[in-house]
Amino acid sequence: MPGASVSEIDRLIARMAALLEPLEREADPRRFFLATYMRTTEAVKDELARGGFLDGEWTQEWDIAFADLYADALEKWNRGDPVPAPWEVAFDAARGERLPPLRHVLLALNAHVNYDLPQSLLAVITDREFDDPALVAQRGADHRHIDEILAARVPQEDRELAKAEQPGDRTLLDRLLTPFNRAGTKRFLKEGRRKVWSNARTLSRARRVGSEAFAAKLEELEALSAARVRELRAPGQVLLKLAARGFGVLLSP
Repeated sequence: MPGASVSEIDRLIARMAALLEPLEREADPRRFFLATYMRTTEAVKDELARGGFLDGEWTQEWDIAFADLYADALEKWNRGDPVPAPWEVAFDAARGERLPPLRHVLLALNAHVNYDLPQSLLAVITDREFDDPALVAQRGADHRHIDEILAARVPQEDRELAKAEQPGDRTLLDRLLTPFNRAGTKRFLKEGRRKVWSNARTLSRARRVGSEAFAAKLEELEALSAARVRELRAPGQVLLKLAARGFGVLLSP
């Protein structure tokens, strides 16, 4: 998507809003992640307009490529078409047993970061560019700045989720962990970022070998990502699971 313009990120936000409307009307739990994502995208748009990134054009192109992978999966699921395994687990949770709003956000966020994010980096970074340390460092700096925007929004998004919670959704342990959740967000993002870039480089190396090697690595990433989402869907304290086991997945070399 070379030469992405502000109108394109507006198009993305409009697409999100159109997908969110029926979810809100039907009280579909998938609305919790999408609403959070849309507000975060609006915050990224504001930072782009402010000139807050080293390479705003690239960041916008990447942000759109990343978000479109989620929106494409959501539209396919709504049509009854197959979706990647991590998204199948996350979306299926919305029609199974009732889960707290925070859990739905974490399931979708995990699928999106672990499975979609490495692919989005490959969409906007060529194999030759992956071999350029200076360029990768610049891209990494803009990635960190996106994470800073996400971390800054945690308190507000936590309050938004609290509005939809029912009695008992947050146990005493949840309440005690809330400050940890906010303070630990940066650590989770840092850990996830490190693994995402490692996985993107592994996929890049496989892409150079050929389509079969790339497909095999992508299949491995899909399986690892789906397994992690299943872990988070299982009964238990999800924040403790994140704290103990980490957020990301890691491809074999």
